[in-house]
Amino acid sequence: MENTLDIASAVDLLRRGGVIAYPTEAVWGLGCDPADQAAVMRLLEIKQRPVEKGLIVVAAGLEAVRPWLDLAQLPAGRMTEVCASWPGPNTWAIPATSLAPPWVTGSHRSLAVRISAHPEVVALCEAFGGALVSTSANLAGRPPAYARHELDPALLGGIDGVVGGETGGLDRPTPIRAALDGAVLRG
Repeated sequence: MENTLDIASAVDLLRRGGVIAYPTEAVWGLGCDPADQAAVMRLLEIKQRPVEKGLIVVAAGLEAVRPWLDLAQLPAGRMTEVCASWPGPNTWAIPATSLAPPWVTGSHRSLAVRISAHPEVVALCEAFGGALVSTSANLAGRPPAYARHELDPALLGGIDGVVGGETGGLDRPTPIRAALDGAVLRG
């Protein structure tokens, strides 16, 4: 049964290992605490996504993820370009440190990060006090939900609630680029 959450209730669930759906820049996302392995594994099970594929984390500011990023690996000037695109609908795969949760990075040596300007995402991250997992709220291989009414009932049955709000209206998920060289990984 769908449980509509305000920000405070969503944060309470996240802190207790919950999995929620929330609006993002383009599509509805599934989220949980990226540092909570059990929560991430539950999210992956609900979504039917293999851990090896990795996940995006979203934050209200870079400080929330800085310990997980190996910025020293980036060529001079690359982080300036990355930061110039934030906050906003741009996801960057940035070299990860050994502190980045392997259940989030998957088989990659980078962490996909987005510093969001979406009001619900920012409010969630600020109230939570850190980054959140941000993956599309759909079963693997199915189209993403651009509107709340498009959320799959099977998916809704497995999560703990849905944050109120609307997506940012983009017509496709945010692009993902490699911070090392700017290569487009998802257009």
